[in-house]
Amino acid sequence: MKKIGILCGSAFVAALLAGCASTDPNTAGFPDAGAPAAVTITNQLDAALLQPPTGLFVLGPGDQLDLEMTGNAASRATVTVGLDGKIYYSLLPGIDVMGLTLDQAHARLEEELSKYVIHSSISVSLRTVGSKYVWLVGRMNRPGIYPMPGPMTLLEALTIAGGTARAPSAVSTVDLADLRHSFVMRQGRVLPVNFVSLLQEGDMSQNIYLQPDDFVFIPSSLSQEVYVLGSVRSPSTVPFSDPMTLISAIAGANGPADEAYLGHVAIVRGSLSQPQLIEVNYNAVLRGKAPNIALEPGDIVYVPLSPYRYLTEYAQLIVNTFAGTWTANMGTRAVLGSSSSVGVAVPVAPTIH
Repeated sequence: MKKIGILCGSAFVAALLAGCASTDPNTAGFPDAGAPAAVTITNQLDAALLQPPTGLFVLGPGDQLDLEMTGNAASRATVTVGLDGKIYYSLLPGIDVMGLTLDQAHARLEEELSKYVIHSSISVSLRTVGSKYVWLVGRMNRPGIYPMPGPMTLLEALTIAGGTARAPSAVSTVDLADLRHSFVMRQGRVLPVNFVSLLQEGDMSQNIYLQPDDFVFIPSSLSQEVYVLGSVRSPSTVPFSDPMTLISAIAGANGPADEAYLGHVAIVRGSLSQPQLIEVNYNAVLRGKAPNIALEPGDIVYVPLSPYRYLTEYAQLIVNTFAGTWTANMGTRAVLGSSSSVGVAVPVAPTIH
């Protein structure tokens, strides 16, 4: 569900754009020339994201199990689920436990053991989780890749990572986290979590349950950059210098690519959960028929490869591209720079007899 609000005629937009042309973002066309159009899009969270998962934990590669045949202490062993989903224990050949719950794995092991041992009984417990992780990256006190032994909310995950980072000074502490550009990426899409509302205002309607492989990123509030993405010669972050305009930012990315569609260049400003999208005919700007917009630190400039019909879909594309770029870059750094702080082992389940 999306709630759309139009910003038109406000002092801010008037000063920035020297005029405002805006209609319904779901049907709006793009300007051929003249004043750019600005819309603010508020994405509301699906209520289902606030509900804990109901499924039981299932085994996968990397999970470790403690096994012991009843009455035989010498049989005690720790086994790891392999990449093929199998475990190897005692006389047994490889037993496939991929996707099984602990109860199901326990039943399968006893069934297989009964072929070799009379009156077989075995205990099974989950020692560590190695198959399900959440990525907590950026300006946190203990960023890393953490296991998910069970249902975990966003606040619980941030607590595990030590909370957002702050820089102490003699008189105050400066929040190092840029909550406006923080995001949760799931399966290639950004979930519209409002980190400002959650962490500064205590709005628990933003405290979603995470899923394995979710990527939570908190960028730095100290960076003074503009992000230039899409069909430019060198997509990158461009250091902000006051003043900075749309033309100078795109020039900082070595200009548009030959195949770029310059009629629908966009600037995304503000929170990723409530992005303000300013769409510009860049050709008109170059010809002096539209204003060369002044940018702010944190602005996202996007040059498309083809025209877009709906502003809401266009804004979502830009936000997903921005988050996907950060996810790829920071995810690579987290893996290559991993140390003992990454992949914390946590005992998670009782023994099953």
